[in-house]
Formats: sequence, structure tokens, C-alpha cells
Amino acid sequence: MRRKEFRDLASPEEARQVVDALDLRPDDETVPLREARGRVLAARIEEPVRLDLAGEVHAGVAPDVRVDAGTCVEVSTGAVLPPGADAVVMVERTERDDGAVLVRTSLAPGDRVMFAGADVAAGERALGPGTVLTPREVGLLSALGVEAVPVRGRPTVGVISTGDELVRPGQPLDSDAGEIHDVNSYTIATAVEEAGGEARLYPHTGDDYDAMEAVLREAADDCDLVLSSGSTSASAVDVVYRVIEASGELLLHGVAVKPGKPMLVGRLAGSAYVGLPGYPVSALTIFRTFVAPAIRDAAGLPDSRTATVEGAMAVRERYAEGRLRYMPVGLLEPGPDESLPGEDTADGTGAGAGASGGTLVYPVDKGSGATTSLVEADGVVAVPRPRYLGVGSRQGLRRLRDGVTDVAVVTGEAAPDDAVGLGGWRREWGLVVPAGNPDGVDGLADLVDNELGFVNRTTDAGLRGTLGDALAELAEDRGVDRHDLVGAIDGFEVAVRAHESPARKVQAGAAEAGLGLRSTAEALGTGFVPCGAERVRVFAAEGRREKPGVRQLERAIEEADDVLDSLPGYGR
Repeated sequence: MRRKEFRDLASPEEARQVVDALDLRPDDETVPLREARGRVLAARIEEPVRLDLAGEVHAGVAPDVRVDAGTCVEVSTGAVLPPGADAVVMVERTERDDGAVLVRTSLAPGDRVMFAGADVAAGERALGPGTVLTPREVGLLSALGVEAVPVRGRPTVGVISTGDELVRPGQPLDSDAGEIHDVNSYTIATAVEEAGGEARLYPHTGDDYDAMEAVLREAADDCDLVLSSGSTSASAVDVVYRVIEASGELLLHGVAVKPGKPMLVGRLAGSAYVGLPGYPVSALTIFRTFVAPAIRDAAGLPDSRTATVEGAMAVRERYAEGRLRYMPVGLLEPGPDESLPGEDTADGTGAGAGASGGTLVYPVDKGSGATTSLVEADGVVAVPRPRYLGVGSRQGLRRLRDGVTDVAVVTGEAAPDDAVGLGGWRREWGLVVPAGNPDGVDGLADLVDNELGFVNRTTDAGLRGTLGDALAELAEDRGVDRHDLVGAIDGFEVAVRAHESPARKVQAGAAEAGLGLRSTAEALGTGFVPCGAERVRVFAAEGRREKPGVRQLERAIEEADDVLDSLPGYGR
């Protein structure tokens, strides 16, 4: 027999990794309790609860059964809970036993239940003005049953190219006459639509005064904004600015930008007018820099967001003109050990790169008339709008502490560390009851002493904390344990998220009392039993107080006396 030789030995670590990677686990098994000593339990064991099965409820069908003590009902996902039920257990955690169900897991009120209004409650803001409707927002509107929505109108923009040398794409060119295809009409029209406008193309016109005036007036009569390209310089053959001066109002002629100096801004026949340079790169640069933001604002869209990338010039690029320059560039990631020659010149007329690593920036500018400059340049990206998140005081404090938010609205006396107060107000809170207060509710003690159905707020709500403090005082006055006192309130653990939801439950007859504000009760026409005044304060993250939006909010709070006086139950 040939002897086996071990020439390439694995290290102990390699051997351990190979063995650890082997799949050795067998399937779980069930053994008699007498043989279970030393074995490892594979699942949680709990004493099952036996419940009689009273019926079933399917999604889209109103319940016709009731859950009483010792019974349960089988429900489909999405079905309405029958009366008497306040929790759901997964089928996987149950067993059937001769017409009964054995429940092998513990449950708490609200488990696996989505309350009405958990997504968006009645009276709660679902979407506000200025929201851009993406598929997510359209889905939310569909869930709310909204068939049509009011939206901001899209500004209509007339697009006109000028020049005797222009020919529409698809038509033959006369090279001897120096004809070229009309690039700007389609480029600018596409950019208008990208910015949120509705573009309308008009026939291009030559450098004839009467023809130019006619097409400009036609576009001005039809559109909110007229955009022309070409014929904007001050030469003898450029006539657009003369038409605007004679027939409208010329507000601006020329801007210190390269490319794009011969820019016009004015008014014509009640419409806005902007004249773009004729060269495609110049025209699109001026459009994106000055016109697109105005169109987006008119359409109610957020500002276009630009990503800033730091890098070094890969080649020397000279510049001497006293104008802001927009230079089309490309981006390149160098090799790990690559070093580029060149350095900044002493007179400031050139730029180069001399450091290794980082992003390299190289110009792709082939002149204002070279359309390939646009294709070869890298593009832009967008930045999100401020957002408002209704998460409750506790969540707001945590997000403020974690640096997630600039500002948080907090109820009660808690003051976050490392935060700056911007001001605040007080609001009257209490119990919302049916109109006329038929049960004669006089205060929180009635919730404890009488059999009144109550609807609470979720534990992250500041108003829930205020209620908890008041109940703690009541328990101390009575010399009883707070938990025992709370346990006597029917529905204390029935919590809803939106601030109006308890009042709407009372209004619908689902409860005799709910936690809420005087302003909510008066808005819904219900009764109200006051229990106290709650302090509301606005805090800003310490390092963000100087942001313009935060400063503006602080001023608004300082000047809000008239607004507070107009709201029932509000004041300083």
C-alpha cells in the first residue's frame, strides 16, 4: 500500500473554519419527557389556553358574531374585528382540538391589530400643499378613496428658435448656405417639461423684425412664459431685443456669465419673456441656471438639488474673463498610486492638480455651439424637502437628540439637553364627551369610579404623559396604587395615534370619553370636560438655530399671539 504524505498542511484556524462550515444540524424531533434530560429545547413551551370557536369573519364582510369570555373567532387578514375582540393570534401559534382552539402564546390588547386611522386618521393631514405626487403619494390617495385631487397648474412655455440658418430636424440641409438643424427648440422644450412646465413649440423665424414680432406676440397670447433662443446680442442683425423694447418691456439685457452673456428678460403682452443665447450650450446653461428654477417654483415643485463633489483639475485650464463661468466637466476616479502633474499658478489665471488620489475633474467644453459638450458632461442630482413628521413628543425628543431633526415640538415640562428653546404656548386638555355630556362626566375621577368606555392616546404622545401625571396625583390623593387606579379605567389601554381620533371615537358613539383638547371638541361639536392646561414648547438642535428656516420659525412663534387667541383653549 502506497504511503500517504501530507505536504500542504492547513493551519488550525483554517481547519476550524472548514469544520465550522459543515452542516451538521439534524431536524428537530419530539421525545417523551422521560427521555428529555440533557436535550436542547427547540421551541417555546407555554400552557395553552382553550377557547371555544364561535365562528369566523372574512375580509370585506361585516362581523355577525361576538367574542365573549372563553371564546374566539377565526378572522381573515384584513377583516374587521368582531365586537368583544381586542387582539389577534397567528394560526401558527394555535391548535385545533375538537371544536376548540388551543392558544400557545401570550397576548396583549392590540396585538396584530391595525386600528382604524393607524395609517391616516380622519381629520389628520394626509398630504399637504406642495407635496410632489410620486407613486407612493398616489397610493396613499387611492387608499383614502380619493378619485381626483387639486394640483398646481403647469406653466405653459412657448419655445421659439430664431435664425435664418435653422432647419427643422428631418429636413434636408443646404450646406452651401450654411444651414444647420434646429437644436434648441427640442432641447429647451424637453428641459421645460423636465422642470415642470408645459412646452409649446412655435415655428422658428429668421432675423426679420415683422416676422419675429408676429411669432413672439402669438406665443405671448397663448403662454405664461415665452422663451426664444438666438438673436439676443446687440449686433445689427439681432432684432429680438428691439421687438421687446418696442412692444413690451425690456428688464435686462446681458448677464456676467460664461457661456450665456447675451441673455434677455422682459415682458410682452402680459406674459413673461426670456431670451436665451443661440448657441446650444449657452442656451441650456442659462435655462438651467435662471429659468428652470422659476418654472419649478411656478409649478410648485421643490428646488432642483445639486450634489457637490470635491476634486482636482486633471489638466490646466486658463480663465481670464471677469464673468462667472459654467464649464461642462467630466469626473474620473484615478488609480490608487496615480499622481498628476501641475499646480495652481501664482497669478490665478490657471488651475491644475498636483495631489494624488481624489476625484479628477476634466473639461469637456468644446465651445458654446458644440452639442457634444452637453452629452459628455456629468449631470446633477436632487436634494429632499424638509419634512414634517408627526411622531409625538417622546419620539421627537429622541430624534432631536440623535440629530435627525432640526426642530421638535414637546409637551410637558421635559427639557432636552443640548437644545435651544424657540418659544411655546399652553393648550387646554381634558375629556372629550358626547354633546351635552349625557353621563355627567365631571373629571378624571369619573373614569375610575363609573363604567365609562374610554379612548386613550398612544404612549409616545405628550398628552398621554400629561394624563399619566394627573392620574398619579389622583392616586396619591386617594392613597391607592397608581396601577390599580389605572386598571379601573375601562379602555385605558385602547390607544389611538392621531390627536383627533379619541374625539372622533366619542363622536361616533364608540366610547363615552376620550383624551383630547378643547379645540378639537369645539371643532367637532362634542362636549368637553377640562382637566388642565398643558405646556407646549418648540426646541431646536443647538447647532441648527442659525439656519434660515429655524430663525423664521422662531420669529413666527414670537408673533403668534393673534393666532393663539383665535384657537379655543390656546394661549401663552
